Amino acid sequence: MHRWYSRPVLFVSDVNRALHFYVDMLGFEKAWHEGDGQGKVCQVARAGCEIILCEDAGRSDKARLFVELTRDGIVDFKREMAERSIPGKNSWWGYDVIQIDDPDGNELLFPLTQNGGETSDAA
Repeated sequence: MHRWYSRPVLFVSDVNRALHFYVDMLGFEKAWHEGDGQGKVCQVARAGCEIILCEDAGRSDKARLFVELTRDGIVDFKREMAERSIPGKNSWWGYDVIQIDDPDGNELLFPLTQNGGETSDAA
């Protein structure tokens, strides 16, 4: 069986502003940035989650990305949100989630329910 590997592409209006948000606010690391850091496409990564950021003034569509963490991961992430003053809100997408919107309106949803239906007590 072949492994499928995906990296979502989020369109942003300013790649450097997006990088600041994902790296400085959400704790991702910049994996690469085309044009020796001067280009309009880059990739950020954190704990196996990889996202490509692409500056494209012609794109105004928004994306929604689900990022599932373990129970302990949610607890740690909620602590990071408080420490870094990351703006987020409780929301609903068929189950309870934490929603964080990037500066371009792309939504990152962090489910508070694990795969087995067990609700995180960190909510």
